Amino acid sequence: MTLEPNSVYEKIITELPDGEKLKSCLQCGNCTGSCPSATDMDYAPRGLFALIAAGQDEKVLRANTFWYCVSCYQCTVRCPQEIPITDIMYHLKHQAIEKGLYTTDAKDFSGTFIGMVEHFGRSFELGLAAGFHLLHHPLESVKMAPMALGMMSRGRLKLLPKRIKNMGQLRAILDKAKEIGA
Repeated sequence: MTLEPNSVYEKIITELPDGEKLKSCLQCGNCTGSCPSATDMDYAPRGLFALIAAGQDEKVLRANTFWYCVSCYQCTVRCPQEIPITDIMYHLKHQAIEKGLYTTDAKDFSGTFIGMVEHFGRSFELGLAAGFHLLHHPLESVKMAPMALGMMSRGRLKLLPKRIKNMGQLRAILDKAKEIGA
């Protein structure tokens, strides 16, 4: 495959450590099957990687997929080819920002997620989903209620957030990261 200069695919392959592993994607679907956010994504990871390989750069960078990635690393852990999927998602965020190709919905989701981590030290899935969907897709929130109740009844979704220990240490790390990034 000939790489187009500065294509999304070329940038992943050349700029990301282990990015060349994307070439070995089997399209097996383990990443998509492992993703807790796949149903909210324009293209689940498997579909996004197919678009990247097909050179559909603008479609890729306008997708909400990488913005909805919650960095749980389940896709990366379950990938038989050991593709650094979560790292690729971060890389795609940077490319979308660099080219100004993102939606405010996606940016809001990412900002809400980061706010949860800054406040609790971890994601609070119920608060994240409810807050985002009530703001951007209120009718979808109602449709999700049965699934949320089922997850709560099985202990898979907590009603209240739980803050990590040593939040002061995490805040110091996050403050230093912001300082470096500024």
